[in-house]
Amino acid sequence: MAVYSMTGYASGQQAAPQAPAGQETKGTPAGRLGLEIRSVNSRFLDLTFRLSEELRQHEPALREMIASKIRRGKVEVRGALESAAGDSLREPTPRLLQRLNTLQDSVRSWLPDARALSVADVVRLSAAEGSADVDWTEPLAELARRTIGELVAAREREGARIATMMLGHLRQLRELAQQATPLVPKLVEQQRTRFLERWKEAMALADGAALPEAAQDRALSEATAFAIRIDVAEELMRLGSHLEEIERLVKKGGEIGKRLDFLIQELHREANTLGSKSAALELTHISVDMKVLIEQMREQVQNIE
Repeated sequence: MAVYSMTGYASGQQAAPQAPAGQETKGTPAGRLGLEIRSVNSRFLDLTFRLSEELRQHEPALREMIASKIRRGKVEVRGALESAAGDSLREPTPRLLQRLNTLQDSVRSWLPDARALSVADVVRLSAAEGSADVDWTEPLAELARRTIGELVAAREREGARIATMMLGHLRQLRELAQQATPLVPKLVEQQRTRFLERWKEAMALADGAALPEAAQDRALSEATAFAIRIDVAEELMRLGSHLEEIERLVKKGGEIGKRLDFLIQELHREANTLGSKSAALELTHISVDMKVLIEQMREQVQNIE
């Protein structure tokens, strides 16, 4: 399966269906239907619709179609009927003009200060009447399927880019872990040398005032505490395990965003511990480089579905 980003955009237009025989209207009927869908990252699927009055009845069907293809993201859907070219305006019918005149007289009998209808108002209402005669159910469904498909394809392309970036960062993190692994026995050897030096100092300072066993216990205690503090072998092992799991998920694809987000947090925790336990400058530099890469991955994982 592919990796999908939650960021995408798609738009499309659909011409009005042909009127049935014997029901042709004078002038251009309803123009075109326009649909625009954009999505950004979100924890859950959050759908927002901004549809014109003529299309609001189709919102449940659009919601169901989008939810069947998209699992996460803040998705905004805009739909409207676009009028045809300006040189082919719909001419109001006498019946419509009579109805508008009657309604206007009725309103102004109660509201004398109400504004009279303008020519632009009459043309707009005439176009709305033409749109009401058109059944947009099938054209809207066809346009929605096409536009949603384009949105999913755009999210897939962005997801592929993110997956490629993440796999590259995983390789760099493995290289850093490999650089850190040989440093662990080196630090242990440094601790052994320090232990011998402290033991000799303790024996020299004892001079019969303290028992050799007490001095030895003190030196061993200090050496053990320091060895535990600088041991990063466990952190490197867990970090390698997390890297393998992240790579497996990225190659598997699908709905992996939430799991990746958790694993990135674990990676960051291990890198932090690696830095806090560092007893050598080289290990500190490796920890910093790891955290930079992990932070870059975290920003991209926020966009994965």
